[in-house]
Amino acid sequence: MTALLSASGSRLAVGRRRAASPIRKGNARFARLLLLPATFYLLLLVGVPLVKLVRDSVTSDSGTGFVGLHNYRAALESPEVQAAFGRTWLYIAGVVSAEFALGITVALLFYWLGNSARWVRTAFLYPLMIAPVVAGIMWRFLLIDNYGIVNQLLADAHILSSPDAFSWLSDPHHSLIAVMLPDIWLTTSFVALVVFGALQTVSPEIMDAARVDGASGLRLVWSILLPLIRPVLAVALIIRGVDASQAFATIALETNGGPDSSSETLSLTIYRAAVRYSQPGLGGAMAVMFVLLLLGFAGFAAWLLWRPTGEKA
Repeated sequence: MTALLSASGSRLAVGRRRAASPIRKGNARFARLLLLPATFYLLLLVGVPLVKLVRDSVTSDSGTGFVGLHNYRAALESPEVQAAFGRTWLYIAGVVSAEFALGITVALLFYWLGNSARWVRTAFLYPLMIAPVVAGIMWRFLLIDNYGIVNQLLADAHILSSPDAFSWLSDPHHSLIAVMLPDIWLTTSFVALVVFGALQTVSPEIMDAARVDGASGLRLVWSILLPLIRPVLAVALIIRGVDASQAFATIALETNGGPDSSSETLSLTIYRAAVRYSQPGLGGAMAVMFVLLLLGFAGFAAWLLWRPTGEKA
């Protein structure tokens, strides 16, 4: 009797799997059909310009003939491009490091405060709603020499001897820092939001077990919380790194790459070569090389951070 019931149950389970299999196949086919419009527009809006960019990079600036790797060689040998490339990586490193340090700190603060900080969390997201164009103009007036409100506040606090004692926008040694500030102000809240959302997924039982084992304070954060949300940190790092590399509006409106190109990043250099100086071949070569470098950066970040906890690099 037991064997008969077991065999009947097995046949019933097999029948259910067979019945469910066509349904799953139908759902998968329907899901692929739903992805077709998005795939088409992605190819149209991203694929076609990318193909044109690669074609321009191996074509003469007049568009009359194939020049091979000449534009790539000219870009690599150009001192202006090399300097802009170095400033771009300094910009990315400074912006992303500051945003992650501040964003993780704020997210941990919100995590420990719980629902009592919900109004502060909402207010903290407001910079995300401001367009980069508005931020660039606003920070230009905040940091402008002689009568910028930032220097005036620093002078009132006796940090500066006078409002014109420190030049944010007209000093080549400070201009790159000046163009970093709007980006940090705009998107630190993005990092905080992503990290705070990831912290909500950490099981309270894990935290309780860690506290019982004696973990607390920075030890609890460094050894328990951050490793558990490492994949989320990898995604946020890739998004912010790629986004920071494309910074254009805030820099163009705040300093326009000056003074003496001290705040000119690669995005401005590519724009000027391709649009202002009518050199689409050189601009395309710079853009293609920069895209490849960003893909390498994204792959390295994913390899470094997006691993199962406990796996060695």
